[in-house]
Amino acid sequence: MLEFEFRILDFIQSIRTPLGDVVMPLISALGNAGMIWILLACILMALPRTRKSGVILAAALCWDVVLCNGTLKNLVARIRPCDVNTSIQLLISRPLEYSFPSGHTAVSFASVTALCLAGRRKLAGVMSVLAFAIAFSRLYLYVHYPTDILGGILVGIFAGYMGYCTVQRIACGKKIFTDKQGEL
Repeated sequence: MLEFEFRILDFIQSIRTPLGDVVMPLISALGNAGMIWILLACILMALPRTRKSGVILAAALCWDVVLCNGTLKNLVARIRPCDVNTSIQLLISRPLEYSFPSGHTAVSFASVTALCLAGRRKLAGVMSVLAFAIAFSRLYLYVHYPTDILGGILVGIFAGYMGYCTVQRIACGKKIFTDKQGEL
């Protein structure tokens, strides 16, 4: 399996371009520490009409950090491909954490899932393009295996679902997310 994953990574390296070498680190940086998603959650929570969606997103982000960075990365302790094949010159600083699952991918897909479940499907659709771009950038940059990305997608979807369920359970029977027209 590892040989197949390196074949995929090596293929991606063979199609690198000067433009991609500039754009992919920028796309990847959008996912650093989940900052783009945290900012989106804050914006949504600041607006009364989207407050519940923002809280669901924030809850999903909390689930993600516990599951991905707090648990799975340390439990699996997978070495990154750039540490196995050191002949590839990295375009970004070498990440210090373990490889599986991809945290950038997990937080992105947790966010998209949370937005979708919160009823913000148009926003989720737009943000899914960014989520896939961030996931691909991690392969392009040679810091994750394809299965790290797949694992990140699955963890992210689960975290997004759990964020939604958590807020629904807390809000159940309480009208804590209401505006003048009723429940949001």
